[in-house]
Amino acid sequence: MTRATTSARPPGRPRSGLNAVVFAATLSTVHELGYARATVDRIAAAAGVAKTTIYRRWPSKGELIVDCLLDAFGPVPLEGTSRAELMSSAVHWIAAKIGEPGVGDAFAGVFSDAVSDPVLREILSARLQDPYRLALQDALGEPENRVLFFIDVVVGTLLHRMGMTGEPMVDADVAALVEMVVSRFADDGGPT
Repeated sequence: MTRATTSARPPGRPRSGLNAVVFAATLSTVHELGYARATVDRIAAAAGVAKTTIYRRWPSKGELIVDCLLDAFGPVPLEGTSRAELMSSAVHWIAAKIGEPGVGDAFAGVFSDAVSDPVLREILSARLQDPYRLALQDALGEPENRVLFFIDVVVGTLLHRMGMTGEPMVDADVAALVEMVVSRFADDGGPT
């Protein structure tokens, strides 16, 4: 048997599925070690790939984390017919996502890094926040400034709780957050 007949596939890991492997390793590493100690070296080792494989796709840890979060979050499920129901479903969804192992820590870490890194801040804004902002603007018929304030209040509160306690917000507190936010935004169409 010749080498040409043993395999028509080129050597190396198939491209399909590589992102899933790296994203799973990223969240697992962040969950086990914390954001700061989850280096690209450690993530690559956990994924069973070379560090260069990661850097070819993601030039920085921050960009890897942003894409990992996009994958973890998926589209926002805006459920319901009223503004209150849509907003409530969005808050419950993001609270559940932030509570998933590694997700809240990764989100808080990349958010913190972005404070002093304008390039990462732009990536975080354009690639992570904007798609969700636009979906909420469309669903709620609200201007950008009001949707950004809604996102700030909800995500900021959830990440603050995670940062202060190391734990996601409990269901009763999520329900209270929904009640407070919906009472402010659901029926008030005026500017903030």
